[in-house]
Amino acid sequence: MVNIRCKEVIFPEIQGIIFDKDGTLENSAEFLRNLAQKRSRLIDAEIPGVGDPLLMAFGVDSNQIDPTGLMAVGSRRENEIAAAAYIAETGRGWMESLAIARRAFSEADRHFQNAAPSPLFVGCLEVLQLLSAAGLKLGILSADTTAKVEAFVQRYQLTNYIQLAMGVDRGPSKPDPALFWQACEKLGVEPSATLMVGDAVSDMEMARQAGAAGCIGICWENSQASHLAIADVTIEQLDRLEVVNC
Repeated sequence: MVNIRCKEVIFPEIQGIIFDKDGTLENSAEFLRNLAQKRSRLIDAEIPGVGDPLLMAFGVDSNQIDPTGLMAVGSRRENEIAAAAYIAETGRGWMESLAIARRAFSEADRHFQNAAPSPLFVGCLEVLQLLSAAGLKLGILSADTTAKVEAFVQRYQLTNYIQLAMGVDRGPSKPDPALFWQACEKLGVEPSATLMVGDAVSDMEMARQAGAAGCIGICWENSQASHLAIADVTIEQLDRLEVVNC
């Protein structure tokens, strides 16, 4: 077990750390904004007038993405359902609305399939290397799909450090604590000896409900982010996580 210090807070006897992906390890805000805009435009082309309110529902306003919004924290399934709900408000049946949303999402995926990947935040790789070398078990638990989390790990050659790449597919979504319990079980660690690091309130709520050892909120370059007030500690960059001897 390892003692972890994060600013003035020390978390003793930690076995593992579970990280969110988007906004925590991966600087994906620009990609998520572009994806939301493409999805909205495609749906608006078929259902005129839906695009702008749908974009706001996704959490995109004035070309900025809300870190608490649906695109930033919701699963793909939750985004599809939200889009279908806006379509259904025009008088279309639910199954037709869901089909329209799914077609638009699939077409948007094809549009971006050859786009340059979002980068790792600066310093993430070095922190993961340090934590892994200290004997901690490290995992990723993301609202993205498992396939995309696995692709992220492969793309940045993190397999030597990340032992779990887990997303949200058709099961429960954050902040359901069952996700955290499943991740801990797969990692072979106790929830009460595992930290959660994420950029969304759903990460914090999930970990708290699951009985995690601690919840660390990260908002890059802004450790005072109000939406992370329920975290045990909030940091502005990942290298504030330190291995210490007590």
